[in-house]
Amino acid sequence: MPEQRTDAPVEIRERATAPSDTNDGNDRNDTNETDDAHAAPEESAARPTLTVDDVAELRLSDPRALRERLLARPRHPGSVPGERFLVIAADHPARGAVAVGGDPMAMADRRDLLRRTAVALGRPGVGGFLGTADLVEELAAMGALDGKLVYGSMNRGGLAGSTFELDDRFTGYDARGIAEAGLDGGKMLLRIDPQDPASVVTLEASARAVDELADRGLVAMVEPFISRRVEGRVRNDLTPDAVMRAIAIASGLGRTSAYTWLKLPVVDDMERVLAASTLPALILGGEVSGDQDAAMAGWAKALALPTVRGLVIGRSLLYPPGGDVAAAVDEAVSLL
Repeated sequence: MPEQRTDAPVEIRERATAPSDTNDGNDRNDTNETDDAHAAPEESAARPTLTVDDVAELRLSDPRALRERLLARPRHPGSVPGERFLVIAADHPARGAVAVGGDPMAMADRRDLLRRTAVALGRPGVGGFLGTADLVEELAAMGALDGKLVYGSMNRGGLAGSTFELDDRFTGYDARGIAEAGLDGGKMLLRIDPQDPASVVTLEASARAVDELADRGLVAMVEPFISRRVEGRVRNDLTPDAVMRAIAIASGLGRTSAYTWLKLPVVDDMERVLAASTLPALILGGEVSGDQDAAMAGWAKALALPTVRGLVIGRSLLYPPGGDVAAAVDEAVSLL
């Protein structure tokens, strides 16, 4: 794999992104045609746009404003039946996973990460964001989450490379926090090693999170893997049979599956793999590949399957070969 270029490309600017073209500026829960409802877009437009440095200053001068700006953002207008969408993911740093390609610290520069993510979210056709509370609040303050679906990352306690990696505790969002922040759902990573007793702790906590999100009518996005330690490092088994087994386990979590979605890798024989469940699925990006064309071809093939509703891509679009974030995102959107 060629060394990954992580310096900020020309396309990245320290700016807030504009609201999605599909957003009408109203909260999705507003159903009455009142004067207040019609005034909401004007109030939103009146909010000053913030740069990355403005957000850093806001943390010192008025930390409550971070929460206020998140709650005041225009919400996603609601998905159209049959519509596929792209979600930008950036929850890796909270698990200590900051490497991209040949750069072991690529995602550690928060200003660079925010600028790249804002560029990605501002491209036409991007529907949402997945991240931890710090990034959600920062991007909302910049206006980058206006009109977007937003999913909170929940269990980040299984730090990359740690001895307790599979004891993946819920150190990020919980269901209550997701609901109070006005987010659309929560995502949990579920890695199951049959030889590691810590896996059952994560399994039980994930089932509880599925229930608590469902009680609030919020999406529970489960990312399941059968995993093993190879020379001391956790590796996910990406054979079709292993992914099907992981899907079966994730599908049965909790007292209802009504709000459960799956977040899955592209593997061989995807048609057979996705026959393992009727749950809606989103395709993840995984490790950055030096062959972006091959990655795109795999995503396109998966998107043709009936239960696949879109893509959740992070590092592959935020740190693409060549560094052009906007072009990489536009190409992914074209697959939809």
